[in-house]
Amino acid sequence: MVQERRAAGLPARRFAVLHRRELMAALAAAGMVPAVTRAQGAFPSRAVQMVVAFPPGGQADVTARPTAAALERVFNQPVPVVNRPGAGGIIGSASVARAAPDGYTALMALSSLGVLPESERIMGRPPAYTVDQLAPIARITADPTVLLVPASSPWRSVGDFVADAKKRPGAISFGSAGNYSTLHVAMAMFTGAAEIDLLHVPFQGGGPALTALLSGTVNSLSSGPGPALAHVKEGRLRALASWGRERIPGFEDVPTFIELGYPDVEFYIWTGVFLPAATPEPVQGRWRDALRQICQQDEALRRALDAAGSPIAYQDGEAFDRFFRDDTARLVKAVQRIGRVE
Repeated sequence: MVQERRAAGLPARRFAVLHRRELMAALAAAGMVPAVTRAQGAFPSRAVQMVVAFPPGGQADVTARPTAAALERVFNQPVPVVNRPGAGGIIGSASVARAAPDGYTALMALSSLGVLPESERIMGRPPAYTVDQLAPIARITADPTVLLVPASSPWRSVGDFVADAKKRPGAISFGSAGNYSTLHVAMAMFTGAAEIDLLHVPFQGGGPALTALLSGTVNSLSSGPGPALAHVKEGRLRALASWGRERIPGFEDVPTFIELGYPDVEFYIWTGVFLPAATPEPVQGRWRDALRQICQQDEALRRALDAAGSPIAYQDGEAFDRFFRDDTARLVKAVQRIGRVE
């Protein structure tokens, strides 16, 4: 048959297409279609990695672990959480920006994601990644940060804290997840509005910064409510104020900075899933569908995040893309006001 069609003068490309179709038809009839052909378009067909650019214990990690567990129930594949800390989140974020755009490596990011490239420019370094290298898939949570101090400290209110800081400029320290990190920017907003000078002590992530506060290594911290809630309930830490427009569930007795007369001190630490920008749209869509499903229907995920004091605030598609761009622009301005940090 092949020789007869070639003799009939069919073009070589047309001949190759016919030959391939005949071969596949014969294989299908014999039940021998290759597995790779049957699996085309099926995602995921193996484990999916979720990178957290910070050590365990911080807001991104607290959100990533129950989210990954819920995704395993939808993807029917393992979704290991990989902590890849360093440089305030730059190392892990850059690793995902450079990862193969196949959907098998995702990033659970914080709001600092968009400002870290600008911080590197301020420091005179070329950015390790740019936001255009990452595709925003979905926001999972969006919480105001809370100002924490040890329960044994003398500060029972923001007024106490500010008054002491004005008496002793540079004597009171605060921890952060690194220079220009989410927790650093939030405190910079507060110290600027209150006109106080605190000593900044950067760590490799929110988890180590919280540990430092608990151990007395630093005196204060802006933290996501999730990692802080249990320690506040146990009486180890005291929450003085929150950066939200409204009081936070679980912290109903804690006033907002807006209530206390600081109208411009408003900040949210959000978590969101990102993929390499070149990831095909069908794979991005599969991720969005899965994340939307678990955030709307998975009660175990909802309970876990509620218990952590960080309820689901789901957003995807154009809404999340717009939110991310607007939030990044606002935070970049704050980082530019901080300036170069030696």
